[in-house]
Amino acid sequence: MKSAIEAVYHIRCAAAEAEARALAVAVEQSVEMPVVAIEDERVLGEIVGEVRGVRELKPGLFEARIGLNVETTGHDAGQLINMLFGNASLLEDVVLADASFPAETLAAFGGPRHGLAALRARVGAQGRALTSSALKPQGMPAAKLVDLARRFAEGGVDYIKDDHGLADQAYSPFAERVAAVAAALRASGARTRYVPSLTGDFRAIEAQLRVAREAGIDTVMLAPMVSGLSNMQALVRGNSDMALLAHPSLGGAARIAPPLLIGKLFRLIGAGAVVFPNYGGRFGYSRDTCRALARAALDPWGGLEPAVPVPAGGMTLARVPELLDFYGAEVMLLIGGNLLAARERLVDETAAFVSSVERYSYG
Repeated sequence: MKSAIEAVYHIRCAAAEAEARALAVAVEQSVEMPVVAIEDERVLGEIVGEVRGVRELKPGLFEARIGLNVETTGHDAGQLINMLFGNASLLEDVVLADASFPAETLAAFGGPRHGLAALRARVGAQGRALTSSALKPQGMPAAKLVDLARRFAEGGVDYIKDDHGLADQAYSPFAERVAAVAAALRASGARTRYVPSLTGDFRAIEAQLRVAREAGIDTVMLAPMVSGLSNMQALVRGNSDMALLAHPSLGGAARIAPPLLIGKLFRLIGAGAVVFPNYGGRFGYSRDTCRALARAALDPWGGLEPAVPVPAGGMTLARVPELLDFYGAEVMLLIGGNLLAARERLVDETAAFVSSVERYSYG
């Protein structure tokens, strides 16, 4: 196989079945038919998945490394995830644990156009962690969301994103909300950036991008597993001026390791920042998973720009020092509900959040 992606699967099975199960996954993820029925020599030699190793991780759990021809992806993000885990995701005892990619894949996708350095520069946050919050709950009219945004900006937060549930609903139409929030932030004189959430089919996303750009917005959010990885890829390629924050909604619906899906693949396709559930919050990610995901987003990788890890989900102001001890300065802390719970003290609580980050010593 000339140029291959090496996919790593964890398979639950008896020891006597491990080699056969690995071969079955290799075939399922490449040609999806009995190999004995294939007559074409090139397909047999170059396209059929190649089992490169099987090892026992613990009793009943095996790691299978499988080579998949990079040509089969067509350098399309949707086809990439299809080749990595399309049919195998239907096998209840298989997890896509990791993958490594050849240089041509990294070059074809290109990674973030605007990553850690750019997102820091836009708000003048060199050498420290970034701060962010969210407009929520959905159901409120645009005018009330504008008021929240104005108060967050007064408190000095760097980025304000839409809650991922905000879309183009009748109670807060996208165009009305985006124009009003952007105008309010401009009038405030703050460097705070607004990050609207793009939703709908690709025609709707294109229309929303036009609205955002006309409002002077340079950072947008997308949920890649909801809107589609190929749509995300097209958005990144066609809008070189926009930074993209990727939301993890539906990221837990398939058995794909979060550091691979959210840390590596979202970054590979072009996300400049990746939101993920922080340990100790509303979701069950462990410290090890969060650490691995953050490193996957940041570590040197074939010349790709680093993406900003954005831990979220039940974050609190009291935990800021602990989280900066854990993640360091190369992070964007996202605190939403805990700040909103301050109600009339929202500006003061936001300012305390920003101050806590700015005062922190990163050694």
